[in-house]
Amino acid sequence: MFTVGELTAAPRPRGPAAPLPMIHLLFTGGTISMQRDAGAGGNLPTHAGDALVELTPGLEGLGDYQVENWAMLPACHLGPERLWDLRQRVSEIISVGGVEGIVVTHGTDTMEESAYLLDRTLDPSVPVVFTGAMRTSSDAGWDGPRNLLDAATVAADERSRGRGVLVVFNGKIFSGRTAVKIHTTEPDAFDAPHAGPLGRVAEGRVQYEPGGVTKSSSARLRPTGLPARVALVPMIVGDDGQLLDCARSRYDGVVIVAFGSGNVPPGAVSAIRGWLSDGKPVVLASRCPLGTVAPLYAFEGGGSRLVQMGVVPAGPRAPSQARMELTISLSAGVPYGS
Repeated sequence: MFTVGELTAAPRPRGPAAPLPMIHLLFTGGTISMQRDAGAGGNLPTHAGDALVELTPGLEGLGDYQVENWAMLPACHLGPERLWDLRQRVSEIISVGGVEGIVVTHGTDTMEESAYLLDRTLDPSVPVVFTGAMRTSSDAGWDGPRNLLDAATVAADERSRGRGVLVVFNGKIFSGRTAVKIHTTEPDAFDAPHAGPLGRVAEGRVQYEPGGVTKSSSARLRPTGLPARVALVPMIVGDDGQLLDCARSRYDGVVIVAFGSGNVPPGAVSAIRGWLSDGKPVVLASRCPLGTVAPLYAFEGGGSRLVQMGVVPAGPRAPSQARMELTISLSAGVPYGS
């Protein structure tokens, strides 16, 4: 891992025209930094930020930039403490000022959690753009340089101000609050099932869809860390609630990945009632990639009955996002979705 604050600057000459933007490039690792290691039998982090910048033609034309090698980690190694450290570092960059945009390169496995956290807790005035890659520098069609250039282009665009955290991947721009990974290996790996893209990057130009909503700072949550422990428990056919019961003593809340519009097997209802009796929040998400939980059914285990018991629907969030929302909410001491 590289130490926080390890920066290199690459200033560009300024002429009499308007000043060029300063972009902070914060590298955390992920596939974009990797190449195949035959001895290890797979891909490993290899390229630091400076090397990735050198491998990205066109980046120098966007303006000034500074490179920070924050880490060289796969995304699945970013636990709650490191994730909060990343959030704090980005917050510090925003607070110090002097940059018009921030790019965070990040592994794709948990990019949706990281982007969601930052989007829910940071000042939206300075755009923070997440990107990464699905292929390594050893692969044909390495998508890292294109995604990095596109992300920097979005971060430098004045129309990105006020939009908060963004995810830029395969030429598409998503809100950090809605982007989820939908494919395990393809370059077009991200989508926003509950919202759609905000825009695109085509031939080096940012194209936002009309009618984009500027975020209000009042929508931010203000935890001081991520101490809350939240379980994510998927329902299975004939579920008897054993997993829910086992997790209850160790976690502060739970997100249940239910069937369809929010239904669970009747055998799991008693376990759900136990969480609620303990005063621990239960959030109901769906395993369906499209649509939201709708409390329509009043049979035992149906969504309507669960909501009457006190279970809270996840809203327009994937299960991973619902879990991050509950983690942030509990850590901030506010109700889910506040």
